[in-house]
Amino acid sequence: MSKVITPAQAAELVKDGDRLTMLGFIGMGHPQEVTYAIEDRFLKTGHPRDIDLFFPTNVGDGTDRLGMNHLAHEGLLRSIVGGHWNLVPALQKLVTDNKVQAWNLPIGTLAQLLREVAGNRPGVITKIGLNTFVDPRVEGGKMNDITKDDLVELMVIDGEEYLRYKSPKKIDVAVIRGTLADESGNVTMDKEAAFLEALAMAEAAHNTGGIVIAQVENIVQNGSLNPKDVKVPGIMVDYIVQGTPDNSWQTYMNPYLPELSGQIKKPLGAMEKMPLNARKVISRRAAMELSKNAIVNLGIGIPEGIAKVANEEKLPGMKMTVEAGNIGGVPSSGVGFGSATNPECTIDSPAMFDFYDGGGLDQAFLGLAECDRNGNINVSRFGPKIAGCGGFINITQSTPVVVFCGTFTAKGLKEKIGDGKLEIINEGEVKKFMNDVEQITFSAEFAKNAGQKVLYVTERAVFELRDGVFTLTEIAPGIDLQKDVLDQMDFIPAIAEDLKLMDERIFKDEPMGLLDDMNKAD
Repeated sequence: MSKVITPAQAAELVKDGDRLTMLGFIGMGHPQEVTYAIEDRFLKTGHPRDIDLFFPTNVGDGTDRLGMNHLAHEGLLRSIVGGHWNLVPALQKLVTDNKVQAWNLPIGTLAQLLREVAGNRPGVITKIGLNTFVDPRVEGGKMNDITKDDLVELMVIDGEEYLRYKSPKKIDVAVIRGTLADESGNVTMDKEAAFLEALAMAEAAHNTGGIVIAQVENIVQNGSLNPKDVKVPGIMVDYIVQGTPDNSWQTYMNPYLPELSGQIKKPLGAMEKMPLNARKVISRRAAMELSKNAIVNLGIGIPEGIAKVANEEKLPGMKMTVEAGNIGGVPSSGVGFGSATNPECTIDSPAMFDFYDGGGLDQAFLGLAECDRNGNINVSRFGPKIAGCGGFINITQSTPVVVFCGTFTAKGLKEKIGDGKLEIINEGEVKKFMNDVEQITFSAEFAKNAGQKVLYVTERAVFELRDGVFTLTEIAPGIDLQKDVLDQMDFIPAIAEDLKLMDERIFKDEPMGLLDDMNKAD
C-alpha cells in the first residue's frame, strides 16, 4: 500500500485528544502543509479537538500569519508543552486567556525528552532548570492559572539535587519535514537548514504506538537514496505528504539558499563594520572576554555584534554554535535564527544540547532583558508577553563563562560616543535593573554553586557575580556613577573596592588591538 497521502488525509489522521508533536525551529523545518490542513479541517468540522501539542521550539514570524499560530483555535488545543514562544502570539493569547493548559520548559530538555520517550525511559534527569521558574519549588514551568499538573519533579541522587522532566506515555502523531522521501518512507534532509528533532520525534511516536507523517518536497523511487543521506528511516514513517513550494521554504527568510544546507560554501568577503554605537560598545566589552579558539554560543540580538567585533579585531578561531544543531559558519539572525551560512557540521538538536549540557561550550554571550538585585535574569516573560526560555537555561547553566549583554535602560535611550568616553543624551524610559524580576530564567544562586564566571555588560557599566554577590566593577569614562548608574537602578548594588573605568579604547572609532591583548595573555 502506498504511503503517499494528501494533506487533507493527513489531517484526518489526527484524532480528538491526541498528543501531537511537530517539527520546526522559528522559521525552519516546519511541515506547514499539514499544519494548515489541520486548521482547515477544524474550522470546517470542529475536529480534531482537545489536542495536546508538544514542541521544543515554536514556528512563527511574530505575527499570526505563519507556523503554529494556525493551530491557535479555542477547542482545537487542550494543552501545550513548549520551549520557545516568542514568535507565536496567537498561541500566547490562548495561554494568557486561560483557554489552554500550558508549560514552558527548556527546549534542549524537551528535545532530549523525545529520545527518552523513544527509549521507554522515565524522563530526563538533569540539573538544568534548578532554581529557575521551571523548578517545581518555583513555578514548575506552569504558565497560567488553569495549569495544575506537575511535569517536573525534584529528585535527590547521591546527595545532589536534580530535576526529572517526566516522559509523556505516548506520542500519538509526529509530523516532520524533509527534502526527499522514497516510496518506503526513507527521508533525507538535504535542503533543510538543520535536522532538529526529526529522528527523535519519529522514534518517539513509532515506539509508543503512534504514527509518523513526513512532509517532503519530492517523492522518489525506492533505491534512489544514498542510505547515508537518510536521516529518518522508512521503518518509522507511516505516511508521506508532498509539499508545495510555498509551504516548503528553507527558512521564513528564503525559499532556499544552498550555503545554509551545505551544498556550497559562499564567499563571505569582509564583514560589514559596525558603527560606533551602544551595541558596538557592549559587543566590544563582551569580546574582551573571548579566549583563543573558544567554542561559543551567541544569543540573538545584541550578542550577535560580538562576531562582527571579533572579525574587525581579527581574533582567531572563535567557533560559533547554534542550538538548532549547526557548528561553525556564520549564524543567521531574525526569523532565520538557527540556520548558519557555511556551517562546518550539522548535528541533531538533542545531540547539540547533550554537548551544551555536558559543558562543551567555553563561553556564552546572551541577552539581558531584566536583572534583579541578586543577579537573576528574566528573558522569558513580561506580563502578557511570553517569550519562553528557549535554550537559555540549558546554555547558561552549563557554560563556565556567561556574559549577559544589553543596554542599561530601554525605550528612548540616546547616547554620544567618541573620544574615549560616553555621554547619555536621553535616558531610556524603562529600567532593566529592578529589585525582583518577573520570572527567573537565569539563577544567580545556581551559578554561584556551580562556580561559573558571570558578567553583565552594558554600554555604561559592567557588573560581575562575585561570590554570589551582584557587584558593580566598571563604569564608562564620562559617566556619572550616581546620576547615570545608581539612580537608574531600583536597588543599590555592591560596589567593588577596585571599581575602575571601562577601557577607553571601547569608545573610540578605531580598532582596539584585542588580538595583541589576547597574545599577551598567553
